[in-house]
Parts: sequence; C-alpha cells; structure tokens
Amino acid sequence: MSDTQPDSRTASHETMDQQGIFSRRFTVPESAIDINGHVNNLEYLKWMQEIALAHSAARGWHWDRYQQEGSSWVVRSHLIEYLRPAHAGDDLRLLTWIGGFSHRSSPRHYLFLRAGDHRPVVRAKTEWVYVDAGTGRPRPVPEAFRNAFTVIDDERRVLDIFRS
Repeated sequence: MSDTQPDSRTASHETMDQQGIFSRRFTVPESAIDINGHVNNLEYLKWMQEIALAHSAARGWHWDRYQQEGSSWVVRSHLIEYLRPAHAGDDLRLLTWIGGFSHRSSPRHYLFLRAGDHRPVVRAKTEWVYVDAGTGRPRPVPEAFRNAFTVIDDERRVLDIFRS
C-alpha cells in the first residue's frame, strides 16, 4: 500500500462514509481518456487504489498507523468488469466496501456508477493480503482493523443503502 494522495487531476466533489460504504463523487478528467475516447483501464485501477487508501484512513488506518504497526497491504488479484464506457466530463460515483475477512486477507469491492442515473459503469474486486512491512510475508489481520470496518457481502445491499 503506497502513501499516495488522490490525483489532483480528478476533481473530487464529495466523499461519504455510510454504513460500511465509502464513496467519492468525481468528474472524469480529460487526462484519463485513452486512444479509444473513453477512460483508460489503468485509471480505474488508480482510482480504486486511491479510494481504498482514503477509506482506510477515514476508519483510522492511515499511513502513519501502518508504519507504527509495521504492516501494509498488498494486492493478490484484481477482477474488473467493464460494463459501460465513461468519458471526459462524466460525473461518476465510486463506491467501495469490505466484503469479508479471512485470516490474512480481505476482499474489497468497488462499483463505479454514473452519478446522474446510478447505472453501473465498472464493477471490481481486489483481494488484499495483510503483510509484515519488513518481510513482505502475510500476517494475521488485526482485530482492531476488522472492528474498524463493516463487512458487506452483497452488492444489492450496497445499492439499497446507497440509494436510500
């Protein structure tokens, strides 16, 4: 997990942390557009990392705390499903939530929605592994971290909470 801040090229309008769902609304910048005229795939990965860091910090697990704990998170895998293209100037809402915990890892889910009509643009999941910062070896997810987050294991529940 790197110590990065949200990219200033992405105009962020608001951030919410509600019932286990962390969300950010932003406008797609021109710089995110690829040769095909829509958002480049790598931009989605960058935004996913940024919101994961922001959500963690909002729940008390910021960069300094990880350093104090001698720990970090690393990505084991990404699964990204591109449903609709997004273009420069589109207003998007990015939702993220924790889908559960195993002994040493946790899936984090992401859903990019068009802000105006709430239609899904991208659905994604990252499997994060909790590691020792010195050795890089997996270690148990601390109880304090588990207690800082609400687990939501159903995307429909997320949409119901978000839309209410």
